[in-house]
Amino acid sequence: MRCLAGAQSAAELTPRWPPARPSTMHTLVFLSTRQVLQCQSAACQALPLLPRELFPLLFKVAFMDKKTVVLRELVHTWPFPLLSFQQLLQECAHCSRALLQERPSTESMQAVILGLTARLHTPETEAGTQPLGRKHTLRVLDMTGLLDDGVEQDPGTMSMWDCTAAVARTCIAQQQGGTAEPGLAPVPVEVRVDLRVNRASYAFLREALRSSADSPLRLCCRDLRAEDLPMRNTVALLQLLDAGCLRRVDLRFNNLGLRGLSVIIPHVARFQHLASLRLHYVHGDSRQPSVDGEDNFRYFLAQMGRFTCLRELSMGSSLLSGRLDQLLSTLQSPLESLELAFCALLPEDLRFLARSPHAVHLKKLDLSGNDLSGSQLEPFQGLLQAAAATLLHLELTECQLADTQLLATLPVLTRCASLRYLGLYGNPLSMAGLKELLRDSVAQAELRTVVHPFPVDCYEGLPWPPPASVLLEASINEEKFARVEAELHQLLLASGRAHVLWTTDIYGRLAADYFSL
Repeated sequence: MRCLAGAQSAAELTPRWPPARPSTMHTLVFLSTRQVLQCQSAACQALPLLPRELFPLLFKVAFMDKKTVVLRELVHTWPFPLLSFQQLLQECAHCSRALLQERPSTESMQAVILGLTARLHTPETEAGTQPLGRKHTLRVLDMTGLLDDGVEQDPGTMSMWDCTAAVARTCIAQQQGGTAEPGLAPVPVEVRVDLRVNRASYAFLREALRSSADSPLRLCCRDLRAEDLPMRNTVALLQLLDAGCLRRVDLRFNNLGLRGLSVIIPHVARFQHLASLRLHYVHGDSRQPSVDGEDNFRYFLAQMGRFTCLRELSMGSSLLSGRLDQLLSTLQSPLESLELAFCALLPEDLRFLARSPHAVHLKKLDLSGNDLSGSQLEPFQGLLQAAAATLLHLELTECQLADTQLLATLPVLTRCASLRYLGLYGNPLSMAGLKELLRDSVAQAELRTVVHPFPVDCYEGLPWPPPASVLLEASINEEKFARVEAELHQLLLASGRAHVLWTTDIYGRLAADYFSL
């Protein structure tokens, strides 16, 4: 795992977990708030007397410093209708640290959930008895946007799986344990979350969603990610979700096939506000065309035409050879993110996409695993030309692009003036090709990240053309690659682009999510 970024040495650039935290700027107000929270019992007693305008900063400091007693009381007595992690844990005027870009502390997350539980046991009739007439007005707790990096969990932090489980357990316990005192109405709170579910967690998550339907704690899922879940369980889960809340459905490793997809897709299509649909590893039955297979595909297309707000579509590892026009023509609105990795695209698929209304709106495009070296190269260049004005993120991992194809594509690639991310890992490029790319990309002022392959010069006895599997698995000459790193590093400095990251690290989670673009 190697990176090049500005003037840092190779040793300094080796990614670590947890990553080194950049220096954080704090204002005097922030430092004073941190001091106030040193004695948690005194701080809790002072909360009713503090201006409510201080509560957002108090929450961020308490969350950051794991002041769990204060954090629980802040949630319990929150004076605004909305408590949003995305608003409170981002970089702010008083603190440059963005906590949403870090794995959340287990202690802090548990304190928030305990505060929510206490809040649910506070009856409406207590609202008027608060000091200074302050009311407990919390109605929505938005816990969406937490970092979901898939990295091995640190014992002191919570993964997305843990967060899903913790919120689900709270919903079930709330329904089973009751709420406020007899005769007093509980205060309803809507909890917005991103949910991840697999075979092991399906049963209790389903129970949590059922429980929340009749509970003062209403669970609303924004983004659903289901992995390795049987078709019937996927359908059952979709039926329990609030149609007004869901923004993304992400189904992975489910081995659906067109038949399974035709069963699930009408349940997804009822979510009229759905903006992102990700169907990973859908095995296309069209390798052996049949009447049933064609009927299922037509039905799938008809259901896709029901979406009115869809902006991102991912069909990774789905066989779409010669069928991209049928799929994209059914959509009511232009896409802004399209992922077609390992879809065996043909030249006519790329030509259709370049001429379609989608091309001029694309911000993110992933064509990884499609061979762009032969007859696909010219239509691919046409697609780049069509998307040049809007494209921010381009992923071309394992596309069989050698120096000849890259150099032929550079004139149109460099017209993508707003491009921020370029992924070229797993392509048979030489050091000469990489240097040419680095020199020409100087015109792309917004470019921040280039994920490049190990140059073919650094391998010993490489067959030509080298299969992607060889590039990914064969050993490289470390001494040669060290010289490559040094030379690329000097070229970056000489061109005044110390801020641009050139790396071979495909596991660094550098690719941006569509909603963050």
